[in-house]
Amino acid sequence: MKGNRRLTGVLMGLILAAGCAEGGTTQAEPTAPATSRSSSPGGARSAPAASPTPRAALPRPGEVGRIPKPANGVPVISMIPTKRKVVFLTIDDGWEQDPGFLKQVRDAGIPITVFAMRDAVEAKGSPDAASGGGRYTGAGQWDYFRALRDAGAPIENHTFTHPNLRTLGYDRQKAELCGMSTLIRKETGRRPTLFRPPFGNYNAATSQAATECGIKAIMMWSATVQPEGKIAYQVPDKQLRPGDILLLHFRPNLSRDFRILVNKIKRRGFELGDLHAYLKAGGVPVS
Repeated sequence: MKGNRRLTGVLMGLILAAGCAEGGTTQAEPTAPATSRSSSPGGARSAPAASPTPRAALPRPGEVGRIPKPANGVPVISMIPTKRKVVFLTIDDGWEQDPGFLKQVRDAGIPITVFAMRDAVEAKGSPDAASGGGRYTGAGQWDYFRALRDAGAPIENHTFTHPNLRTLGYDRQKAELCGMSTLIRKETGRRPTLFRPPFGNYNAATSQAATECGIKAIMMWSATVQPEGKIAYQVPDKQLRPGDILLLHFRPNLSRDFRILVNKIKRRGFELGDLHAYLKAGGVPVS
């Protein structure tokens, strides 16, 4: 009897061991290796470990045409030279810090490029008309933009105060651009390489100041996104085109409008592209 009990115990142990080996050694999906960024001079905040790379369309070999660079200054870009059905999402200012929008970008891995403006991010002064009067104005301050960075969105330059640069001399323009680039580096750990001029207004002094401030391209747009995800085209046929750069703003109901927009783009057979990767493929040395 004791021998039978001993045999039963051995058999049960073998069964349990087999079960653990089968169900307890499943290998987890590999995660992207953590990357660290060293603190920049002046107390820059280091970026935490990188989030998984956004699920963005990347350029194929030979897909992107060469982006011309002027003899003096930096290129001004409103579209990416490609025939592939891919578009690029960019968003300006920072007045409306909607947590629902951040969740969409992070959870769905949607590629966007952010052009931050200090007065909007820090809620200084009054929101401009493009903001629509945000409910979440200044709610997260720079924490919100660090969270967007961690979700894979590069934080680029849109000036300190959103002035019409055509009305300013070179020194004032340089102060707006270089000052904002320094602030973004301090708060996010990375210095911007792209610049979007407020109202789309710029001149030769802007290009000169951009060069001095380490900017590699002035980014314009080919269509804007209005409330309820409506696309305002700047071409007569009123259609999305390969290489379009779409401009959004941090405005009320952003998470709802953004969901409508992304679904609309996908229904029309377009992919969402990684803007920085496409710029590099076109010869623009962005980081």
